[in-house]
Formats: sequence, structure tokens, C-alpha cells
Amino acid sequence: MSAEDIPVPNWKPAKLPDSRTLEGRFVRLEKLDAARHGDGLWAAFQGPGSDPKLWDYLWTGPFDTREKFHIWLRAHAATTDPWTYAVVDQNTGVIHGTLAFMSIVPMHGRIELGRVVFGASMQRTPKSTEAVYLLAKEAIALGYRRLEWSCNVRNVRSHRAALRFGFRFELVFRQYTVIKGRSVDVAWYSITAEEWPILQRAMEAWLSAENFDKAGCQGQRASRIHGRTRMDFRRCRLRPFSMGFSWPRTKLRG
Repeated sequence: MSAEDIPVPNWKPAKLPDSRTLEGRFVRLEKLDAARHGDGLWAAFQGPGSDPKLWDYLWTGPFDTREKFHIWLRAHAATTDPWTYAVVDQNTGVIHGTLAFMSIVPMHGRIELGRVVFGASMQRTPKSTEAVYLLAKEAIALGYRRLEWSCNVRNVRSHRAALRFGFRFELVFRQYTVIKGRSVDVAWYSITAEEWPILQRAMEAWLSAENFDKAGCQGQRASRIHGRTRMDFRRCRLRPFSMGFSWPRTKLRG
């Protein structure tokens, strides 16, 4: 029986996300509020020490004035799709970034984790892993059976993040959208509800206190704990310093 033929008995549409705060060990996810989070996000995204490449592949930005940034942020916070969260440090209260649920389709149990904008202070840290973990966990708890991740095929950092978080590569949509006047091919990744329990245990093991020493250094890398990621993607190898994917050559037989 193929995957598309599998019955889904007693299927019920998933629930819409709500404004509850999602609590973690390192960070908490608060529903985005432009007035409450705006100053912190401006500092994280465009303040001293911010990531100069942050906006390269994003749909908007950078902003040349704080006023334009806040106009955009207010509009972004008012939408229900995407449904955006601010990432807040549990210990310091510093606001490090945003991420969102988007392309929300409760009827079919499909939702995307996107609009990921992490400031330099949280990139490739336990905070970024936990933020994604919290939102993925919430998606499954709301009844979604498919969690998606998409990115510009040129965005190597986003590809690597998807694999590190345990998403499975699927395909590339060519000429899918136009962003900042450029045609963009989009790569798609996913996690299904059936795959989540294994990934959940792996991410919880990585985020646990036992995996960090007294200095806060990790004992094992996230990709080591759920090592299936690299193995599953060996047929679609990323070329880190080029434009996209390198596909295995296949001899055509006529």
C-alpha cells in the first residue's frame, strides 16, 4: 500500500494556534506583540553586532529606518497566517528573534514552520534548537500531521538548519516565487507526525542538562543524536558554496 492510500480513520481537522506562551528551558515563545517586542527585535536584527547576512534570503528587509521596521512589524504581528512568535531568553528576557506558523491548513493537518529570523546571538545555539523544538511540538499537539520547512535553494544556512533539526528533504519547486525582484527556486522539507516521536526524544536528549557541561558546552551535536538526517539525504548532496543541489547522475535507458 502506497503512502497516499493509507486510511486516516476518524480524522479530525487540527486546531488553530493560539496566543499561549510556549515555555522552554532556554527560551520561551511569546505571541508577537509589536509594542512589547519591537525594540528588542530591532536591536537583535539591526543593532550593533547583528548578522550582516540576516536579510539576504528573507522576503523583506533590511530596513533603513526604525520607523519602517516598526510599521512592518506591526503589520506582521496583526496577521493570523503567519502566526508569529517572539523568541525570549528565559534567563535575561532578551528578545533574540522570531519564527512563525504559516501556510496553516487545519482541514488537512498541514502547517509550515517558517519566517525564521534569528539574531546573531541565538544562531546555532541551544536557543535556536529549542525554539524550533517548541514550535514543532506545538504543531503536533494541535493535531497537525505534516510540518513543513521551505527555503530558497541558494540559502545554504537554511538547508543545514533543516537537516540539523531533523527535517526530511523532499523536492525543489522551480521558479516558485519572486522575492526582491529575483526568481526563487524553493526547496521543501518535512516532518510527519509518525516521525515526530523519535525526533522529539532526540531533541529532548540534546537539550537536556545532562548533555551540557558546567561551562554550557554541548556533549553531543544535535545531528549526532538524530544522526539519520545526513544518512537520509545522501542522494541529494548540498554543495555548500554553490547555488543548490547536486543530484546523482542516472543513466537513462530507452
